This record gives sequence, C-alpha cells and structure tokens, in this order.
Amino acid sequence: MNWNKAMVLSGVFLSFLANAQEKPRLQKKGTATQLVVDQKPFLILGGELGNSSASSFQDIERDFPKLQKMGLNTVLVPAYWDLIEQEEGKFDFSLIDKAIDQARKNDLKVVFLWFGAWKNSMSCYAPLWFKKDYKKYPRAYSKAGKPMEIASSFSENVLNADNKAFGELMKHIASVDQSQGTVVMIQVENEIGMLEGARDYSKEANTIFNAQVSANLIQFLTKNKKELHPSLSEKWGKQGFKTKGNWQEIFGNDLYTDELFTAYSYAQYVEKLAKTARSIHNIPLYVNAAMNSRNRQPGEYPAGGPLAHLIDIWHAGAPSIDMISPDLYDGEFTTWSSKYKLHNNPLFVPEIKMTQNNGVQAFYAFGEHDAIGYSPFSIENNSEAGSKRLSEAYSKLKELMPVLAKYQGQGQSKGLLFDQKNPERIINFDDLKITARHFFSLPWDPRAKDGSVWPEGGGLILRLTKDEYIIAGSGIVVEFEKENEKKEVQAKDLGEDGFAAQGGKSQAQNSWNGGKRAGIGPVDEISIDGNGKFKYVRRLNGDQTHQGRHVRIGVDDFQILHVKLYEYQ
Repeated sequence: MNWNKAMVLSGVFLSFLANAQEKPRLQKKGTATQLVVDQKPFLILGGELGNSSASSFQDIERDFPKLQKMGLNTVLVPAYWDLIEQEEGKFDFSLIDKAIDQARKNDLKVVFLWFGAWKNSMSCYAPLWFKKDYKKYPRAYSKAGKPMEIASSFSENVLNADNKAFGELMKHIASVDQSQGTVVMIQVENEIGMLEGARDYSKEANTIFNAQVSANLIQFLTKNKKELHPSLSEKWGKQGFKTKGNWQEIFGNDLYTDELFTAYSYAQYVEKLAKTARSIHNIPLYVNAAMNSRNRQPGEYPAGGPLAHLIDIWHAGAPSIDMISPDLYDGEFTTWSSKYKLHNNPLFVPEIKMTQNNGVQAFYAFGEHDAIGYSPFSIENNSEAGSKRLSEAYSKLKELMPVLAKYQGQGQSKGLLFDQKNPERIINFDDLKITARHFFSLPWDPRAKDGSVWPEGGGLILRLTKDEYIIAGSGIVVEFEKENEKKEVQAKDLGEDGFAAQGGKSQAQNSWNGGKRAGIGPVDEISIDGNGKFKYVRRLNGDQTHQGRHVRIGVDDFQILHVKLYEYQ
C-alpha cells in the first residue's frame, strides 16, 4: 500500500476513534456513577422545559439564551411524537435541530425526553393518525371494560409504531450530533404507568396475567434474591418464593400484584426502544417516574412506573436502561432522593418542583448522593429572583465540578439540607465530630426569630484530607470537635462578638478530661478553576468565624470555603 495513502487512512481511523470516544457515557467510580462528557466527568446543572415550550421555533430561540444566563449547563427538552410524525411515515426533525442549534449557541448540553406512546401515563403525544385507528393501535381497558386514552403496552402494533418513530429520532440525533456530543442522554417515554387501576384489563393483558410468569423474570429474581428491594422480597416470600405459577400464584392476589404485572409489561416494552437506541446511537438512557406519594394506591398514581420499590422488575425487564429517576413535587427531598440512590441505581433528578430552594437542594444531591444531575421543571418560567438564586448556586457548583468528580464514590462528602423542622445534622469522620446547622440557629439575624418561614439552608462538606475540608452552599453553620471532647457548659448565649449576650450568674463548668481539641485554622473563601485549582478570594476570621468557633455561610450567599483544622491540648 502507498505509504502516504496508508497515513491518510490511519489518520481517518484515529479521527473516527477520537470522535467515538467523545460520545457521552457512564462510568463507575467507587460507589458513584459518573456521566462522562467530552472525556471528563460532568454534573448536570439542569432545567427542564415546560411541556409545550419546545413546540415552536420562537419559544426555543427566546428561552435558551435565558437558560444560559441562569447558569445551566444542560437543558431537558421534550421531543414530541405528534409533531415529529404528523403524517404516518413522514418525519420532521426541525424542532430537534433548532433545540440542538440553540444549545450549541448558548453553550448548553441537551437531554431529549421522548414523549412517545405515553406521557404522564396518557397517550396525549401520540399522533392523531395513531389515536384515530384504535383497532390497529388498541387502548388499555379499565376493570369495568372502559377504553382509556392509554395505548396498550400489550399491542405489537403500538410498540412497532412508537419504536419506529423513536428509532428515526435516534438516527437523526446520530447524524447531526455524532461528533459534537451536544445530546448527552435520552429519556425513554415520560412518567410511564397505568391510571384508574393498577393494570390493563384488555383481552391480551388478561391472557398474559393468567398465564405462567415469565421464566426470565423468575430467573432474575432467583439470581438476585438476596439483594431484592425489601417490599418485593416480602411480597414474594409470603407466597413461599414460588418459581412456577401465574402472577397471583407467585405474588398474591392484590392491587400490588397487578402493579408488578404492569411494571414488567412496561419494562419489556421500554427495553425494545432502549435496544433500538443502543443499536443506533449508544448514549445513556433513563426512565422517569411520578411518585407513589400522598398515601396513594397503585392507579391513583401511575402504577407500574419505574419506581424504587419496582426497581427489580424494571431491571429484569429493561436491562438496557441505565437508571430510574424520580420526579419530585411533594417535598421531603432528603427522604425521596435517598430512595433512588441505591446500590444498583445512581441518583438523577430530572424533574423537581421549581422553588427558590432548588440551589441548596442541588448542593445536597451532589454532596450526599454523588448525583448525576439535578433539574427544576418549567425552568424557562423561573422568576427573576429564582433565576438569580439558581444562577448563584449553579455558578459555585460549576466551580466545584472537577473537585467533586475527583472525590465522588469515596465516601468523603456529605450533603446538608436544613429547615425549621430539621435544623441540624451530626457527621463523623474518624474521631472528628462535625455539627452542622441552619444559619438561623444563630440568633443574630432578625429573620431567625421574627416568625417568618426559614428558607432552606444547604450545602456540602467534602473532606480533602484528615484536617482539610471544603464547605460550600448557603445558610449553614458548621462546628468541629473531637469525639471525646467535653464541651464547657456556657452560662448564656453568646453574641456575634463572642461575649455573653446578657450578664448573669455564672454556671458550674464540666471538668476537662485532658484530651485533644479540634481548632479551626485558616478559613478562606475561594474560587476554583476548570482544572480544580483553588484561587484565594479572601480570608475569613474574627466576626466571620465567631472568633474561631465555627464556619458559616449566610442564607443570602453561596460560597465555597476552604477550611484547615488543627489539634491542640
């Protein structure tokens, strides 16, 4: 072969490999799962557009620059089946192209949300030609025999039509984004699940429900028996861990067996779309879930969706899906997020109610759960105050990204999230006891005691070395002491100057045990560059550390503090 020609071919091959390596992917790091974009770990500082906000060129052109100014690095964008395939077999990806183009112009990444056969359980985004031909594309039926505005997951025709359109979308994304990697993940369907009851009662569904449970599912459950979600293990166990029988014989006769049946059907359906995506453009895939909150029963929420208590059913039916992700609207963020950071599932919050507290929740998610990302819903409608607050939080998280990525999965970081009901958390590293509280646990700010509702305070603590920490966030106070340290009993509250707030009788103090104490050394506000290098901003001391008693960040600020401790006795 001609040497010059060989060199050219070799260069082309190496260029192909380089492009292939830049494709977004997931990687394990300790107990964490990281999203890798442009060959570096990437935290999604996101926002999800409202359902109809990517349905016109004008809206996309108006909103994307606003999102960039808000500090986002990623926007979650609906991809509408009814607009992509308005006529059967004819595909229009102009809205997809507009979203990708605007993302690139505004230095944003994109996660597309496939609004296909189901969106919030309903088939509202299926094209009209699909909806009208209900004999070819049948509906799910209620127990009373009522056809619903929900396509049946047991129909091959429904699957084939949905999968064909989804496959064309993936082909188009691959053709326009193969080398640039603007699109970093795909959501398959949206809040999938059955309403008005826990399962489909169509003829096809009833036949499968009364037949033998799939051997593949039984094999999966048997293989993973010791690691199953407690609710599934208990339910199966009550039936004697049977491995042969229909759904009621193996799991019992109740609403939750109906939900297991629905979950496996939806998971198998989604798996076919996931395989299509993987064969065309292999980037991370996830499914999102509407929560089983407010004491609702299956069918009162979307039954069978990718919920935490159904994760084993979903893993068995849809192994090509990378994660199940919660959409959170009912508060109790710490409780719900912990349900989805599991040994077999990383935490990604693709959708959460938009509030002025989103920034501190994001800090908590990354600090406590090594989250892949966080994304408030209807982000383009954020208020001016909310946009400013989120921008401040995301700005600091962008700085922290290389440092967090370095330490993820090692158990060296903790998240903080406080309000009036939950104002304190105690953290232990070796013999060091860290007490973190809401900033308003200090009495100095008049808003702490004026009867107003405390804004959430939150952040993260990252241990760099034994005596060196990053503390970042907003509205937090952190104290350090040794585990065996006996603190002196203060007779009175101390003012901001460290003196007793009011004079009075002294109180007897505990005797000292002679052990070492933890002291606070330098506390520096810092910024962090793209390579993770710390840059000094200012030294905080005196009144700003309560004369060396604590480290704090006010409720109106987001800061990154570099703290060094020492020991003395």
